[in-house]
Amino acid sequence: MLGESYFTLLEASPKKDADYSPRDRIFVGKGDRAFVSHIIGRVAYNDLTSSARAELPGLIDVVVRANEPFFVNFFNTSQPVTPRMHSLELIPGIGKRLMFHILDIREKSPFKSFKDIEERANLKDVAGLLTKRVLEELSQDEKYLLFTRPSAEHTYPV
Repeated sequence: MLGESYFTLLEASPKKDADYSPRDRIFVGKGDRAFVSHIIGRVAYNDLTSSARAELPGLIDVVVRANEPFFVNFFNTSQPVTPRMHSLELIPGIGKRLMFHILDIREKSPFKSFKDIEERANLKDVAGLLTKRVLEELSQDEKYLLFTRPSAEHTYPV
């Protein structure tokens, strides 16, 4: 399972007669769970099956697009992570020059949608770039996590 808030990878035990398909949204919070008996725990990317790894980018893309206001807000409010690096630079395809351009544009008027970011900042497929970043955070030992929580196995590179 893929959590929608922090892209947490979870292993769950289904109820006996549960009928569901890949990409179904399944409630796992407190209360009546129609499909899940209990959550077994968090799973590291490297522990996923090959079919789960293949399915993951598409699932992340669905979650990113469904939460467009959250990610647009990220573009409007993101801050530096170090004195020499801005969090926008952690998004694939955004270097220093484009980062400064985005900061200048958002100061004049906040972004309203992915399409607005793409048109005004001359970026292609913002949702796809964000999906790539989330996948990098889940599959690699990234030093800076923008959208995911550290896994139990997460080590910080020196």
